[in-house]
Amino acid sequence: MRVYIVDDDEIVCSSLKIILETDPEITVVATDTCGEAAALAYGRLTPDILLMDIRMSSMSGLEAGEIILEKYPEAKILYLTTFLDDEYIIKALNIGAKGYLLKQDFHSILPALKAIFSGQNVYGNEIITKLPNLMQPKAKTKSYRDCGISEKEYRIIQQVAEGLSNKEISEKLYLSEGTVRNYISLILEKLDLRDRTQIAIDYYKRK
Repeated sequence: MRVYIVDDDEIVCSSLKIILETDPEITVVATDTCGEAAALAYGRLTPDILLMDIRMSSMSGLEAGEIILEKYPEAKILYLTTFLDDEYIIKALNIGAKGYLLKQDFHSILPALKAIFSGQNVYGNEIITKLPNLMQPKAKTKSYRDCGISEKEYRIIQQVAEGLSNKEISEKLYLSEGTVRNYISLILEKLDLRDRTQIAIDYYKRK
């Protein structure tokens, strides 16, 4: 797994590099200290995961992430920050980040990277508790039934909201991974959503 670290504190960058490379499966391909550098270097480095801070000089991690994801929609970004601000979390979710962790949860960084690499989304416990109230429900939101969501699709939505990968969903529901992918594509189309993260947000909003 190739990881690119971006944090405006060089000591944090160095410490994260040491921590991550204790795992033989992880290689840190580069470190940078600002979002602008990340936006410029991402296409050249093509990491498996970008581990990035949010508040940085010249360009924030959220601004850099938005630029990167517009150009590389399959990019996997894990935000690692000290800030639990609602607007940061909402922005990270909306642009399509795969995860959001607080720096004090340093013990969760390695498991989070591996989970994201395998196709899951990862949020710290503090973020998960905020999800239901982060975004105001849209006016006159259609019910799942009105959107044409079947019982099987609803069960898949639940599993996606819990952070399960396609493989894990296929095992739980006794479906092939290809079938799960097809169902998720249909769900995104029916609910007019962009990605798995938005499926999870939509699910928690409806609850």
